[in-house]
Amino acid sequence: MSKIDFEKFGKFSKPGPRYTSYPTALEFNEEFKYDDYIKYLENGKDKLSIYVHLPFCRSACYFCGCNVVFTSKEDKLDRYVEYLKKEIDILVNHIDTSREVIQFHFGGGTPTYYSADSLDEIVTYIRSKFTNWSKDAEISSEIDPRFFNEEQMKVFVKHGFNRISFGVQDFDPKVQEAIHRIQPFEITKNAVDLARKYGINSINIDLIYGLPYQSFESFKTTLELAFSLNPDRLAVFNYAHVPWLKKTMRKFDETTLPHPSVKLEILKYTIDFFEKNGYKMVGMDHFAKPDDELFTAIAKGELHRNFQGYTTKGGANLIGIGLTSIGEGERYYAQNTKDMNAYEEAIDKGLLPFERGVSLSDDDVIRKSVIMELMANFSIDIKRIENEHKIVFKDYFADALLALNEYKDAGLITITDEKIEANSTGAMLIRNIAMPFDAYMNKYKDNKKSFSKTV
Repeated sequence: MSKIDFEKFGKFSKPGPRYTSYPTALEFNEEFKYDDYIKYLENGKDKLSIYVHLPFCRSACYFCGCNVVFTSKEDKLDRYVEYLKKEIDILVNHIDTSREVIQFHFGGGTPTYYSADSLDEIVTYIRSKFTNWSKDAEISSEIDPRFFNEEQMKVFVKHGFNRISFGVQDFDPKVQEAIHRIQPFEITKNAVDLARKYGINSINIDLIYGLPYQSFESFKTTLELAFSLNPDRLAVFNYAHVPWLKKTMRKFDETTLPHPSVKLEILKYTIDFFEKNGYKMVGMDHFAKPDDELFTAIAKGELHRNFQGYTTKGGANLIGIGLTSIGEGERYYAQNTKDMNAYEEAIDKGLLPFERGVSLSDDDVIRKSVIMELMANFSIDIKRIENEHKIVFKDYFADALLALNEYKDAGLITITDEKIEANSTGAMLIRNIAMPFDAYMNKYKDNKKSFSKTV
């Protein structure tokens, strides 16, 4: 059985950021100007991580919090490809394309809603502009098994894709009907088998607990079926119910959502199940086989977290391409517009479809370093932070250390002069433990609808 103390765990549930960025996206604003973004792009020298957003889906999955466009019209998909290429043409005028690409990711939407030819066209075009790809580059795509075929798989192999993440959420037919995503087990199995046939050795499966009609017993079956597919990694997310932000979530009858006590029971069983079957936990919601490179990175304190989740590819500038994509540099975040008309209008004028962002202050950079180290490695090397940022940690973060006493007294973390470290229960509450270091949290303490709950 797992060593996590769930009685202690449950009482800390409260709204909080997921910290895929710091400052969080709520701090992105229009005071960060287009010229600011261009200056950062032109002066960048770090390695590159490229993210391409393909926003289209055939229909809505009601649980989804992503920025998507629903369509069945082929011409809309083709038109978007042309605008992606135009955006890339503008982008390469402002960036040194000889910089090494160490990560590439297709996200969505449903990337494989596109045909094999269209996927090939997009990747080929990007590779024609960014030509210095690391031989160890992480090249990945999110895939909906309902839209996946052998021709698409051949395109991925052609372009060196080595990681694939399959969206599943739940295998129970009643849950699938409620979330508007009918996906029989056989479809997912065929998709995983196809990826294995073509040599993909890193397969992730996404599951979500907390969905309508889920029960402890039904999710046990989902876990067993997922395990039978022998994935290399799994992400098991707590459903973030934010109907005030996502209209499709209002379609759920909230009385069918599992009680928090059931969710905790599911989570405890999930951890025990995967640990018993040879997987290890990576952070709040990820599991991987022990020989996965994530664990080598954790041991070295080199695991990183970004908008794509946990990765070993740190220290790169993230370049976001496409509708609503987010880019990240050492001292900025920049987001493209979410509106398709505005996206096309900007590109037609020869401009990147930038909408908003944030320039990081010295204080932001220091706090980002601390929070992201916590989120990735569940510890803070105090001396390293002091040497890197020329601060006295206990003075700079006096308020945060005071707030952390609650977690220290609960036995969730240990604090010494050299290190702050979460234990196995504390690692599950790492969002809570990171929040005292967040200078912006006071703005949201009375607004319970700013973030999803941490548990």
